[in-house]
Amino acid sequence: MAVMVNRPLSETRILIVGLGLIGGSLAAALRAVGFRGTILSCDPDATEITRGIEMGLIDGGDTQLAPLVEGASMIVLAVPVLAMQSVMTELAGVLDRAASNVVITDVGSTKAAIRDCAVAVFGGLPANLVLGHPIAGSEKSGVATANPRLYAHHKVILTPDADTDPAALARVRALWEACDAEVLEMDVARHDQVLARTSHLPHLLAFSLVDTLARQDQRLDIFRYAAGGFRDFTRIAGSDPVMWRDIFIANRDAVLASLDDFEAGVARLRRAIEAGDGDAMLATFDRASHARHYFDSLLNQTSYQAEYQMQQHGKLRYRVGPGGGVTGRIRVPGDKSISHRSIMLGALAEGVTEVKGFLEGEDSLATLQAFREMGVAIEGPHQGRVTVHGVGMHGLKAPSGPLYVGNAGTAMRLFSGLLAGQAFDTELTGDASLTKRPMGRVADPLRAMGAEIDTAEGGRPPLKIKGGRKLTGLDYDMPMASAQVKSCLLLAGLYAEGQTRVREPAPTRDHTERMLQGFGYEVHREGDTCWLKGGGTLTAGPIDVPSDISSATFFLVAAAITPGSDLLLEHVGINPTRIGVINILKLMGADLRLENAHEVGGEPVADLHIRYAPLHGIDIPLAQVPLAIDEFPALFIAAANAEGITRLRGAEELRIKESDRLQAMANGLATLGVEHVLLEDGIDIVGGGRLEGHNYSGGRIDSLGDHRIAMSFAIAGLRAAEEIVIDDCANVATSFPGFTELARQVGLNLEEEAGSGEDA
Repeated sequence: MAVMVNRPLSETRILIVGLGLIGGSLAAALRAVGFRGTILSCDPDATEITRGIEMGLIDGGDTQLAPLVEGASMIVLAVPVLAMQSVMTELAGVLDRAASNVVITDVGSTKAAIRDCAVAVFGGLPANLVLGHPIAGSEKSGVATANPRLYAHHKVILTPDADTDPAALARVRALWEACDAEVLEMDVARHDQVLARTSHLPHLLAFSLVDTLARQDQRLDIFRYAAGGFRDFTRIAGSDPVMWRDIFIANRDAVLASLDDFEAGVARLRRAIEAGDGDAMLATFDRASHARHYFDSLLNQTSYQAEYQMQQHGKLRYRVGPGGGVTGRIRVPGDKSISHRSIMLGALAEGVTEVKGFLEGEDSLATLQAFREMGVAIEGPHQGRVTVHGVGMHGLKAPSGPLYVGNAGTAMRLFSGLLAGQAFDTELTGDASLTKRPMGRVADPLRAMGAEIDTAEGGRPPLKIKGGRKLTGLDYDMPMASAQVKSCLLLAGLYAEGQTRVREPAPTRDHTERMLQGFGYEVHREGDTCWLKGGGTLTAGPIDVPSDISSATFFLVAAAITPGSDLLLEHVGINPTRIGVINILKLMGADLRLENAHEVGGEPVADLHIRYAPLHGIDIPLAQVPLAIDEFPALFIAAANAEGITRLRGAEELRIKESDRLQAMANGLATLGVEHVLLEDGIDIVGGGRLEGHNYSGGRIDSLGDHRIAMSFAIAGLRAAEEIVIDDCANVATSFPGFTELARQVGLNLEEEAGSGEDA
């Protein structure tokens, strides 16, 4: 798929063959945007031509094609699919009358059939023919129903051939972009498969259902008392029957394949109803319900995984006014690491796991949806509550396609261990950011355990994991401290023969070990090594997810750098392997106290109370680095406001996160005018150190789509002299939904705005 920027529409004479809803709406859209060229139309119905002229949509027309081709720079074929070959045959005989640079395109919803027509008529696919399909329409028909906004914010899929003239492609793209459409590219076969499932099959089912009910004796009562759901679903059965007959004939093979899949799904649901299998029904309904929500997110151009191959992530920009305050009492969202693991282990457990405080961010939702795809019934999330109906250690089922985990590096690395022990093949993929991140450090030790894993070039996603492989326990010395690698190997160890032992060079977060023990699975630890034996079982139990200390960090730093601040963060997880940020801020002089400390489900939590106190630069202890690895972007902002130099070493892992965070933060600090020295494994930051006023200037920051970079520079605005503008912030939703609202609540001057990322 390719997406390109708008180009000016340079056509002088456009001929639309077929003046129904689609062709008429194209003419109306062009008129609405002030197209200055000539628009003509050919249609077998002379009254449609007359009506189009009266409506001001076209300049003229005819029921015959030949008189209209003269000088045409673009010809749009908007006729039924089964009429396409005869129209192309007639056009071929008079095409020499068109402009020398004429471009031909179409609007048909089946591309293979139209491509075959072109090959039959022209002896091959002409380089100036660009096949296309606007994903827009109505059950209405005729030029009288033309709508100038029919294509606005809808997708138009172009299916160019390898030999298609790039200039012709660009001109057809410009035509649809002038109508305010979103133009995508896809190969012909993929287009017909996708449309068979998302458009053709629903129409087929709607026609069939209405016809079935209409033939019953009680049809009058059925239709009289039908509720809104029936009306909504069957509305499309009012569409043009002839057009849809043609489509089903033209796209027969893809429609039949999608119908086979549907019938198999109905059969599964029938068996579940016959057996009274509530979990199987719930799994189906929950998957469907949440898939529908993802479809809504696509329509609204928000980012999530459904049909991710066609998804563009909307651009979002932060605009942060200088100054502001930090006061109040807030609770940040649930811990992402624990949310991921609660779904994973709950799915593999025997029984029902009730989760409270689940983080409803995109990363965690991607994990939740992936397990739905593997047959696990999951209720929620509803206000942070999720109910997972466990299927046991060997109860997962093969997903129907690749498992998409969005931007969640944690999910991909942990999944790779868990899926290495399954009986079925799987593929793990993610968004553009995640597919750039190295996965060799989990793939290599998993291979040593007996797993078969293929990666893309450079050890990057997608990961293709072969099922049914016998795993053997491993004694592994991690070359770099990483909770994700450790957790991956422990999860694989659940399915391995013998013991799996992992030795870490420095302490890392231990959520996996704690939660495994909470689910009744024996995990041992001695010094720097933890181990478990494969072949056990997990028993479901309740999980209360603490607030995420990584999310709390942005507000801890915001209060630490802002004079007059007084902030309480409630119910924050203070796992000893995660409190590096607390230790570092205290070493820098922060007035930070832990209150109401207690334990929930094996995880320690407390309220964090922080007031402003002057900070000073420190040499960050090496032992604290792995305990604060995700929090360093925010800590760099604390360092920029401290008196003296803050030095960080041993943090090379920051270069392989969602972005190269060392480089990205250094670039941003340079924009603000903060003196620093960037090293391969760390950075020296010279703080402003003023007790009042600003410590640096403002400027424009590229977050590189990294949520932590975006939020870090947002809080930097509290001590900036000028406005800070931060581009590419949409991924904040992956880890911290509601960040903007909480930031405003405590006193930051933060606004969101849509942005392309290209304008100055």
